Amino acid sequence: MSHKPVFVATHPRACSTAFERVFMTRQDTLQCAHEPFGDAFYYGPERLGERYADDEAGRVSSGFSKTTYQDVLDRLDRDGGEVRHLSLAQCFCSVGKRVFIKDMAYYLIPPNSEAPSIAPSLRKHADSEKLENGQHMNGVNGHSQVDGVNGHSHTNGTNGVNGIDRLGRQGFDHTGNPTVIPLEVLKKFHWTFLIRHPRRGIPSYVRCCSPPLSETTGWDHFKPNESGYIELRRLFDYLREEGLVGPSVAGRTNSAKTGEDKVSITVLDADDLLDKPEEAIRAFCDQTGIPFSPDMLQWDDEENQKRVTDAFAKWNGWHNDAINSKGLTPRTCPKKPVTEESENEEWRQKYGEEGQKIIRACVEENIPHYEYLKSFALVF
Repeated sequence: MSHKPVFVATHPRACSTAFERVFMTRQDTLQCAHEPFGDAFYYGPERLGERYADDEAGRVSSGFSKTTYQDVLDRLDRDGGEVRHLSLAQCFCSVGKRVFIKDMAYYLIPPNSEAPSIAPSLRKHADSEKLENGQHMNGVNGHSQVDGVNGHSHTNGTNGVNGIDRLGRQGFDHTGNPTVIPLEVLKKFHWTFLIRHPRRGIPSYVRCCSPPLSETTGWDHFKPNESGYIELRRLFDYLREEGLVGPSVAGRTNSAKTGEDKVSITVLDADDLLDKPEEAIRAFCDQTGIPFSPDMLQWDDEENQKRVTDAFAKWNGWHNDAINSKGLTPRTCPKKPVTEESENEEWRQKYGEEGQKIIRACVEENIPHYEYLKSFALVF
């Protein structure tokens, strides 16, 4: 069984923070990291996100304007308390606690299907990987680079966001890696995935970017390229291709694991989590080697509440339901059957005609990605 840090890759509004709260009860064995890569994605010098492109004051006030992707990895390396930083052939590991990370897949991937390239602070890992594989290391500047996503050819230019020279500042990756993280670093984690149907996830995201909640979150508009489904699928496929997950699928009787340290494909659907939380958490723990206890589903104590409030403070307004919860119990009201017409009318009343059209288009665009990932979901 793998003892690597557990990385729950997800998309926004997938009930992932409620899921994370379950594992935050295990302070004896786990150290949870709440969406750490968002710091580098939105605010740092290697930022990929467009949301704060024209808001330097916002980036500085976040406290993360100098945070690189390497800084995030270093922080994770320290999170377990008494930590040993091992060689690239090994994994981040804590003498005391195992690290549990919940984060958005799109924080690792350039938006809008831009050409993927390694973050400059992580170039040393990529260079080491190339040397180990016997590859010749070319410079970046002045060379024609092939876009592994769209098949386009690029030369040096300033086509990135925030006035950053994307290709000049990053080592282009020809391996098919869709992320800014070298494969050698991706290998350090035990990867799992959490999904939710776009018909529920995307309207929930829009709500957080609309009044009155936007006055608390500070996000006053919805960006469809932050929905995160396509990026999660691309990450998932790449990890499968590289053998970091699979080929066995968790929970399938005809898909038994082979090998001492094989990581099964572990995809959890939020609806299954909400309907059968104990069964879902037990199955997830079985796949990741985390000891399960029914006590993990209850957290109504002052110390836990304070720890959670502090951990979620940087995303003010996004996690109020999870912060104010006292546990995870099966939902008592089953999902109501809905039609496209009734959904459209609900969204129209809440967000206006234009808002409804944006939500519907985004939902329809992402359903195929959700259904693809759903085909691998845990069965319990």
